[in-house]
Amino acid sequence: MKTIIVTLLTLFTAVISAFAQDFQGMAVYESKTSTADFKSSFAGNREITPEMQKTIEERMKQMFEKTFILNFDRNASIYKEEEKLDATGQSGSMRMMSGMMGGGGTNYKNVKEKIYSVDKEFFGKEFLIKDSLPKLDWKLEGETKQIGNYTCFKATAVRPVSQSDFKNYRKKQDDKKADDKSEETKTDDKKTTNFTDGWEMPTEMVVTAWYTPDIPVNQGPENYWGLPGLILEVNDGKTIILCSKIVMNTKEKKEIKAPSKGKVVTQAEYDKIVTEKMAEMREMNQGQGGRGSQFRMGGQ
Repeated sequence: MKTIIVTLLTLFTAVISAFAQDFQGMAVYESKTSTADFKSSFAGNREITPEMQKTIEERMKQMFEKTFILNFDRNASIYKEEEKLDATGQSGSMRMMSGMMGGGGTNYKNVKEKIYSVDKEFFGKEFLIKDSLPKLDWKLEGETKQIGNYTCFKATAVRPVSQSDFKNYRKKQDDKKADDKSEETKTDDKKTTNFTDGWEMPTEMVVTAWYTPDIPVNQGPENYWGLPGLILEVNDGKTIILCSKIVMNTKEKKEIKAPSKGKVVTQAEYDKIVTEKMAEMREMNQGQGGRGSQFRMGGQ
C-alpha cells in the first residue's frame, strides 16, 4: 500500500511540473441527491393532492439534480451550476432554495493560497463567503475503478457538514422507524406535525472520492480538493457528484477569478445567519397554523 501511495505522489509531482503555465481544463459534473427521505415526509398528508405531489416532485428534481461546470488551472478553479434556458423564469424563492440545496453562485477555490469564496443570495440579500479551504485528512486506498477513459483511485475522509447546505439534512432515525409502521398506527397528530421536526443536520459525514493521477491537479467539485489528481466522483451517502465530461487545454480560456459582490462573511457566520432565519421562519409558520409566511432579513 505504501509503495502505491508513494508512486502516485511521485507521479503527481513529476507530471504537474511538466504542465505549461497557461494550462487549463474543464470538467462537467452531474450532482444527484437522494429525495427518498423528503418524499416520505409528505406521505399520508391528506392536504396534498396528487397534482400538488407531482409539482413537488418536479421542483425536487430541479433542486436535487443539477449539472455543474468546473474550470480549473494549476492553482485555482471556479465551480458553477450550468445555466439553463428557463433559469430566468425562476421565482426568487426557487433561486433561494436552489442556493440552499448546493446550487447557485460561483464557488472559487485557490489551492495554492488555500482559500475559497462563494457568493450566495439569501432572502434577497447577497453574501460573499470567504474562508480557508477545509483540509480533509484523506486516506488513500489501493482500490481502483474506471470513470470514462480515466483510471481512478479511491480515497475516503470525514468532513464537517455545512449547516447552511440543506441537502445534508437527514431524517431522524425515530421518524424513519415510524414510516415503516402501517398508516393505521399513525395518529392524526403525527400527520399534522410540521415535517421539519423530523429532520436533523449531522455535524460530519464520511465521503468517498475517486481521483485520477492522469490529470495532476489538486482540484475537484464543490470544496473538495487535496488529492494527487482531479477528483472525478464524490459520494457522501446521500449526494453523488460524478464527472461526465472532461476537456483538457480548452481553446477558449475561462477567466478564473473569485466573486466579489456581497457582504463578506465567514462560512460559520453565514451558516449562523441561515439557521437562525430558518428557525425564525419556522416559528412564524407554526404560529400561523402551518400557513405559508413571508419574512424579511431585518437588520442583516
